[in-house]
Amino acid sequence: MSDAEGSSKGLPRRAATRTAKLAALPMGYAGRKALGLGKRIGGKPAEAVLADVHQRTADQLFRTLGELKGGAMKFGQMLSIMEAALPESQAAHYRAQLTRLQDSAPPMPTGIVRGLLARDLGPEWSDQLVELSEEPAASASIGQVHRGRWADGREVAVKVQYPGADEALRADLRQIGRVAAIGNAVVPGMDIKALVAELQERVVEELDYPKEAEAQRVFAEAYADHPLIHVPDVVAVGPSVLVTEWVESEGSIAKIIAEGTPEERDHYGELLARFWFSAPGMTGMLHADPHPGNFRVLPDGRLAVLDFGLAARLPDRGFPEAMGRLIRIAATGDADALVAGLRHEGFIREGIKVEPQHVLDYLAPFVTPALEERFRFTRQWMREEFKRINDPKDPAYTVGLKLNLPPSYLLIHRVWLGGLGVLAQLNAEAPFREILEEYLPGFAG
Repeated sequence: MSDAEGSSKGLPRRAATRTAKLAALPMGYAGRKALGLGKRIGGKPAEAVLADVHQRTADQLFRTLGELKGGAMKFGQMLSIMEAALPESQAAHYRAQLTRLQDSAPPMPTGIVRGLLARDLGPEWSDQLVELSEEPAASASIGQVHRGRWADGREVAVKVQYPGADEALRADLRQIGRVAAIGNAVVPGMDIKALVAELQERVVEELDYPKEAEAQRVFAEAYADHPLIHVPDVVAVGPSVLVTEWVESEGSIAKIIAEGTPEERDHYGELLARFWFSAPGMTGMLHADPHPGNFRVLPDGRLAVLDFGLAARLPDRGFPEAMGRLIRIAATGDADALVAGLRHEGFIREGIKVEPQHVLDYLAPFVTPALEERFRFTRQWMREEFKRINDPKDPAYTVGLKLNLPPSYLLIHRVWLGGLGVLAQLNAEAPFREILEEYLPGFAG
């Protein structure tokens, strides 16, 4: 018996088949159809039918992205950060499934792992890596991690890339368009095409483990004496193997999102914000993969940061000065000066007419947290802001259609949005203004 037949017991086959098809459609269309269908089938409330459609779409999203791994799974991880923008009536159906994409993927057989270690680290690899767990400790978008012990006694994390990850990743990125409709359903208003284009450009960099190792070494050195943030150092690297110091954690930020106390949420939310804004000035790079699985909670209250495959080299070894300056101008409420600054930096092209106050309103999600000494990021706040700037009836909506995002800001913009999503999921309160004054060039004046 098929799922459709089992879940639609007593219905004519045609109706059951139609119900199953609806579950596979983008939510906007399926939701409207389901409402009508619910009024006709067995007296079942329309809301219950729509809830079932949301749940089925969530299941389909996880299956599709999880099977594709690579670029598609990375797309799902990025999308999972933005579930905070969903209305709660929809978010519950997607939250669990999308969160699963942050830390899980089907494992690779141990024999293949050992073969890759021999190829990359040499036939005597076991003289250095004296212990290696049979089962992976974690699986991610293009590889999996095993726990081991190095010859000098250090506990290590051994990240091994899936064979053929390069070809699979590129194929996934070509196929990801068929998931985009589901993505639009999960987060209405998100520019999925822009996200996919940026993903295609950046995510292939994750295949380059030597480049990742180089970035991680820079971060590890920069944060070596930091009292609150820890970056494990690199032990060894090969084309498809990366060995780093093991991090003994109490779980990822996803665990704090799910069950953390208010104090834990505020503490780790502040540490996340401090890391995201301090790193460019300390390293010249931006950790560009903000999904919660990359951040681990240490027993002593510190935050450990993992996965530097998407560390972006910033041309000016830090955030652009104009970024902080424009946010500072917006925080003063001077809409005319803001528009002039945006034009000068290329965010508003020559000849494009905009209403200054509408521009100021459109940028509120990026500016509001800087207006108060301490700001609490909540799902409700993020939903309201996201809904407002994506509402065609709101004047701010047209601003989004006219603004131009210079290429140098594209990655920064995505990481900023991702960071806001994680902080909103945490429901964290942080001294955001103080953090910007300390780390964001141009903001303090």
